Amino acid sequence: MKKIIKFGVFIVLIILIAIVVFNYPRLNIITGFAAKSVCSCTFEAERDQQSIEADDNDIDPIYLAKNVINFEEKSVTSTVFGLKKRVAIYKSGIGCVLVPEDLKLTTSFQPNRNSIETNLPYPYGNLPQKDTLFNNINYKLLDFAIERAFDCEGEDEKRTRAVLVIYKDQIIAEKYAKGFTKETKLLGWSMTKSITSAVLGVLEKQGKINVNQTNLFPEWNNDKRSKITLNNLLQMNSGLEWIEDYNTISDVTKMLFIDKDMTKTQLQKPLIGVPNESWNYSSGTTNLLSGFIRNQFKTHQNYLDFWYAELIDKIGMNSMIIETDVSGNYAGSSYGWATSRDWAKFGLLYLHNGNWNGAQIINKSWVAYSKTPTNGSNGTYGAQFWLNAGGVYPNVPKDLYSCNGYQGQYVFIIPSKELVIVRFGLTENPDFDIDTFLSETLNAIK
Repeated sequence: MKKIIKFGVFIVLIILIAIVVFNYPRLNIITGFAAKSVCSCTFEAERDQQSIEADDNDIDPIYLAKNVINFEEKSVTSTVFGLKKRVAIYKSGIGCVLVPEDLKLTTSFQPNRNSIETNLPYPYGNLPQKDTLFNNINYKLLDFAIERAFDCEGEDEKRTRAVLVIYKDQIIAEKYAKGFTKETKLLGWSMTKSITSAVLGVLEKQGKINVNQTNLFPEWNNDKRSKITLNNLLQMNSGLEWIEDYNTISDVTKMLFIDKDMTKTQLQKPLIGVPNESWNYSSGTTNLLSGFIRNQFKTHQNYLDFWYAELIDKIGMNSMIIETDVSGNYAGSSYGWATSRDWAKFGLLYLHNGNWNGAQIINKSWVAYSKTPTNGSNGTYGAQFWLNAGGVYPNVPKDLYSCNGYQGQYVFIIPSKELVIVRFGLTENPDFDIDTFLSETLNAIK
């Protein structure tokens, strides 16, 4: 019997050693992801560790990490079998920052916020909206469509967390999974790219930039990259080298979980394609755009304040926070947090062609530009927005465009139907059938 037990222990040790050896090169990424995720979900979304680890961190091999929360210091430390310790620290105003192994977080920067309270109903204020029934809506069908977007009891397939449907500025459907409410901040992941695009739209309206300008960075002045236009970056069509693979040690995972300055990662990449002929989705490009935005201001504080003062707080997205890297630059590719209702406000800004309750925040022409198909994308991508121009969703109007994020975060904008539809969850196609969800929702509105 003892021999059997010893043999069993030996086999377990061999398996553990094999796991460590196989994953060791990735441990920095594993513990970095785990620490950042637990920190943000704890201190931004105010969720409990058990649900975070069971849902958000259940990705293979992220689940291997052991996470320790220090509520007094507002930090999270993650390791795998005691190896590759990574620390994420929460700072007011900038969220959770993943600290590189060889660096201490000493910065005290944070953006100034101005949360304006208005005596108007949602979406233009904070008061409850007036009860409105639309004769052209079949509410029974609508409720059915929304219910179908969520798992039934005992299921774990669709993993939807929130759905919000706004028609003619009125919430006509809203539902949350257990543990989530209208007050819960949700991570948009790459939906943040569309926020970054909108910030550039504000700068364009102010006459400070134009999409055709070249010589974007001093580091490119003496080579062919000087010819890359701002439009090429916005449309992910620069020709710069980049690998966007979240399952390996790639450009994107090193940038998000190792690099100290995310705005520099793409900046240092060589030109391997022809601008405007080399569409390639790149989170590095969006963070490069964040660096470009930084260069438009004399001080770092001006850069930090601008995103909120001229866009986010201006349209009442008061719950939103865009987290920074350890150097204090907005991670405009990935780290935007807000409630579902505030994410919907961003969709409404674009639905109304850049106008917010009478104030023109971005030009109507910028909105049109944002949904113009990128050369080489087959009608699927614009300027940091995803498009249905190529018919990706066959049963949905082709004028639909959207902010999309990792694991199935969406803000859908459908101008022809006067609709904004928000969905948050942990699954994408085919586990969550977007075309069916959208078409069933649309079928309820005549």
